Amino acid sequence: MRLRGENEVREFFTNRGIRKEIHVFSESTHNSELAAKHLGVAVGQIAKTILLLVDEAPMVVVISGDRRVDWKKVKALRNGRRVRLAGPEDVEKHTGFPVGAVSPVALPEDLPIYLDSSLLRFETVFPAGGETNNMFRTTPEESLSLTGAKEADLAQ
Repeated sequence: MRLRGENEVREFFTNRGIRKEIHVFSESTHNSELAAKHLGVAVGQIAKTILLLVDEAPMVVVISGDRRVDWKKVKALRNGRRVRLAGPEDVEKHTGFPVGAVSPVALPEDLPIYLDSSLLRFETVFPAGGETNNMFRTTPEESLSLTGAKEADLAQ
């Protein structure tokens, strides 16, 4: 799979007729705390896009920046026995994005995506825009619609 980035995220929005500003920063926003600081928002408003492997099958969880994924809930949801956080090579292989830049949009169509209900507390959230130094503004509802994600309670 060729690497994806900001161009693929922009193309995703353009192809759907959606005007979306991608905020680009001079420094990395690869973790929730840095991103929230740059945007001047609560850490919880940062929408982390995390690749997990459940019995080695990939899935994505989009979760609030102030929450952690509950492995037991993921196992139950996917009827899995073993859950692990994907490493950098797995992230690139299954999403096309580098670690810290995974966007919930412009992902491969066959990748299951779940949006954690922790994001529903916020009117506005900010996921990555395909690079380690950019993000875009959206709502949890728009995120569900754009990604085809299923809502689930997967936070600790």
